[in-house]
Amino acid sequence: MRIIAGEKRSRRLLTLDGLDTRPTLDRVKEALFSILSPRVPGARVLDLYAGSGALALEALSRGAETAVLCDASRKACQVISANIAALEYGEKARLLCMPDTAALALLQREGAEFDLIFLDPPYRMDAAGICGRILETGLLRQNGIIILEHAGEKEPPQVPGLALSDRRRYGVAGLAFYRISGEECM
Repeated sequence: MRIIAGEKRSRRLLTLDGLDTRPTLDRVKEALFSILSPRVPGARVLDLYAGSGALALEALSRGAETAVLCDASRKACQVISANIAALEYGEKARLLCMPDTAALALLQREGAEFDLIFLDPPYRMDAAGICGRILETGLLRQNGIIILEHAGEKEPPQVPGLALSDRRRYGVAGLAFYRISGEECM
């Protein structure tokens, strides 16, 4: 796995061994950032199920202002920490080694807001529930986007209060783009 574009282009990333995580394929990541390209520079990013940190680190390489990376796995946090250090993003990236609900509660207490929120939870997880929790916490800024990676053969979940503004399928992976209901589409 590598950084595709930006100031850290072609830099290799460490990944987790085993089947517990599902890295976003380079072609999916490239398509995703092609869609998001005008929104990334200066963005505040949250990567809630960061795995190796590839999505948030790609965003930083492409000009995002800051990124918060969260994962509950100790092994994932070690890999993320090593990737942040290798790319010299210690000033821009913050790592939270804790479950998703604890991270959301902490960020809410801190008054954090994000322009882009990447969610790549285990496919068996209630993605609609976590999207709803993000909406409740107020972490999604006005005109912000939640990007959910989900099983490609399934329809993305409907989430009260969020509008599905776009969706794409890339083989076994699907991407769903959500905005706060009533806001303009991408």
